Amino acid sequence: MKVFVTGVGGQLGYDVMNELVKRNYEVIGSDILEKENISLPYTYIQLDITDKDAVVNVIKYVQPDAVIHCAAWTAVDVAEEEQNKAKVFAINVDGTRNIAEACKKFDCKMIYISTDYVFNGQGEEPWQADCKDYAPLNVYGESKLQGELAVAELLKKYFIVRIAWVFGKNGNNFIKTMLNVGKKYDTLRVVNDQIGTPTYTFDLARLLVDMIETDKYGYYHATNEGGYISWYDFACEIFKQAGYATKVIPVTTEEYGLSKAQRPFNSRLDKSKLISKNFNPLPEWTDALARYLKEIEV
Repeated sequence: MKVFVTGVGGQLGYDVMNELVKRNYEVIGSDILEKENISLPYTYIQLDITDKDAVVNVIKYVQPDAVIHCAAWTAVDVAEEEQNKAKVFAINVDGTRNIAEACKKFDCKMIYISTDYVFNGQGEEPWQADCKDYAPLNVYGESKLQGELAVAELLKKYFIVRIAWVFGKNGNNFIKTMLNVGKKYDTLRVVNDQIGTPTYTFDLARLLVDMIETDKYGYYHATNEGGYISWYDFACEIFKQAGYATKVIPVTTEEYGLSKAQRPFNSRLDKSKLISKNFNPLPEWTDALARYLKEIEV
């Protein structure tokens, strides 16, 4: 199987490429970055996914059996700034549609990475994978939803995989932020009324590659196992495992303030569909955190 991956300069794309290489697939990676800024051992093609003609030409040249679409605008707060909104939608909606149209044209499977932010974040019930009660709270969530709809409208051979609270080696994330500020301050305030589960890109990458080996198409939710937690709980466990003495004070989202983008309170994703379709669930998040801290040499 030949696999084409977008966004290989990011956290997830980096781990997806490593997993594909590990399984001896023929792989081609792409990103908007210059080639010299990519250092993994695979064929690389620089690609701006918002350029429709370029996308068609690259997919035609590569002739992949599957495309794993990891490229996205993910800076949630920056997306709210008026001067960035058009670019956010160009990348997350138009770029995704360009990839989906090329997959349709050349009959490729496609995996699209989405987010819990497509929902309204209210209540306490976990969101089901096939739930269509969309109501994004912010620009990023709306753009990812429109990307979902484009994929589902254009293709039959697709996987839409929603994730949350992502962390991986090749990029910035909550864990790295906590470790950095934990070195500087004795006490931190972290919100305790936003509930979800972290997703380690190393673990997610294995699942995504498992998926493209099948034809079990549709919507899925994929985060690490281990129950639902708050960002406060996550921060406490990070400092505990890292051996930091940093004190964490729980606060509400309202008390914390600062955020430009409205955040969902309920990011609980129900992952039972993975089990029903015979996919292996991701390991528990505490175990994932321990392996990640070792990976980044904390």
